[in-house]
Amino acid sequence: MEWIVSDGLTPYDTALSWMEARVADIIAGRAEECIWLLEHPPLYTAGTSARPEDLTDPDRFPVFTARRGGQYTYHGPGQRVAYVMLDLNQRGRDVRAFVERLERWIIAALAEFNVTGDIREGRVGVWVERPDRPLRPDGTLSEDKIAAIGIRLRKWVSFHGISVNVDPDLSHFDGIVPCGISDFGVTSLVELGLPVTMEDLDVALMHSFDATFGAEPVI
Repeated sequence: MEWIVSDGLTPYDTALSWMEARVADIIAGRAEECIWLLEHPPLYTAGTSARPEDLTDPDRFPVFTARRGGQYTYHGPGQRVAYVMLDLNQRGRDVRAFVERLERWIIAALAEFNVTGDIREGRVGVWVERPDRPLRPDGTLSEDKIAAIGIRLRKWVSFHGISVNVDPDLSHFDGIVPCGISDFGVTSLVELGLPVTMEDLDVALMHSFDATFGAEPVI
């Protein structure tokens, strides 16, 4: 499997075109699986379940239609996007199991910084508890989202993927209702008080990938 790490900011349409071509090559047997780590300039994307009312500031940043699952999300500098092009023909044709592995992958990477990530029924993505914040009205701990997941499959080859907030401008999320969830906030590793760099997260993602998915696909 190939890992690609891009410096600077990659335009969203450029990334989509590249992913489309790579997925076609994987399907045709011309290329190996790939994970592409990058950052985008500030933008919003609308998944297949996006609701127009959740785009609360449509003129703030460019808005792209992404044919991945999910609703509105934000991408921008300081957020690590990992586009995941894996062949589920070789890894098992089970969408639910694949999403669960993506969740475990993020949680394992966060654990390398002593951050406890959790998944919540009915709330897509990975969440962290905030004991430093006031309790919610129902008496439970406040929680913020630290990572998002949105995938698409073509002939059982995946693309799109995950995003993890390292140190983005969190105010940029204000122009949408992230993933359609208005009752909870968003956070980042740096906002949690951790001096984590993008390179630190990349190492954690690479290290935890093999433990979660296996170094090679299982036929």
